[in-house]
Amino acid sequence: MTSEPPASPTRRTYSFLGPAGTFTEAALAQVPEARDQTWRPVRNVGEALADVIEGRSDAAMIAIENSVDGGVSTTQDALATVPGLRIVGEYLVPVEFVLVARPGVRLEDVSVVAAHPVAYAQCLTWLTAALPEHSHIPATSNVAAAVGLVDGGISADAAIAPPGILKLYDLDLLAEKIGDNPHAVTRFVLVSRTAPPPAPTGADKTSLIVELPEDHPGALLELLEQFATRGINLSLLASRPIGDELGRYRFVIDADGHIEDERMADALLGLRRFSPRVLYLGSYPRADRAIVRYPERYSDEVFVEARDWLRGLVSGEPEA
Repeated sequence: MTSEPPASPTRRTYSFLGPAGTFTEAALAQVPEARDQTWRPVRNVGEALADVIEGRSDAAMIAIENSVDGGVSTTQDALATVPGLRIVGEYLVPVEFVLVARPGVRLEDVSVVAAHPVAYAQCLTWLTAALPEHSHIPATSNVAAAVGLVDGGISADAAIAPPGILKLYDLDLLAEKIGDNPHAVTRFVLVSRTAPPPAPTGADKTSLIVELPEDHPGALLELLEQFATRGINLSLLASRPIGDELGRYRFVIDADGHIEDERMADALLGLRRFSPRVLYLGSYPRADRAIVRYPERYSDEVFVEARDWLRGLVSGEPEA
């Protein structure tokens, strides 16, 4: 009797903003479990998240914040309106740009530059000095801008791209390190379908989107007090319009800690009582692995003791 050969493990699929060579691909390369799996290039954040929701991909890597330009509004708005998603990890990618062109094109020949709008904004000082009369053609990604030069899909003389582009395509380097901020970093998050969060590590972050119940003096302060009174630091607080009428905003929040921390769980309960809509995006390890520090009076043990104390009062136990 012959035995059946062992079944090969199922390959997982990860969506990322393509084509090959983008900063998003560099972020995905940091995910150990994604190595030797199927990587699916997509054209935008909406397509990446749709892949996850509709089952074409197990997870998607998307940019959510930049150290120069702040939050990526398209990502924040998508996470606020697409149900059934969870952030399961974050990854940081240093941002460096080069200016490339088809072979034979010189810097003085450039009058039209193709680039993703975010990259263009981060190189504007250099471009204004080096090419004061240039115009800009937006591209879906910086790699797409460079590919457009190669295949003729973009009517530009040059493109802003990541340095690795020169290994992938026959392009000439016109200038390097053209970013206005040499310390620029983009933060990416890995998003899956709704699932239990990874176990706490002590160096975690919790992401939320919260709406204010009504527009009145002190409403935002009431929201922030849910964290401040429990010793929770916020590393991101950004407002985005809800879109149904003027003056209505939702707040994108990153809070230091994990949902299984007593102080974080208590804060979420407070938010739930306060806000008409609290969207929990996930608790996951911080990219920098920095241990979350907090005053001792906000430790898990203090919250547990306080609940036991209250339970004893209700049950009539004599106080020690």
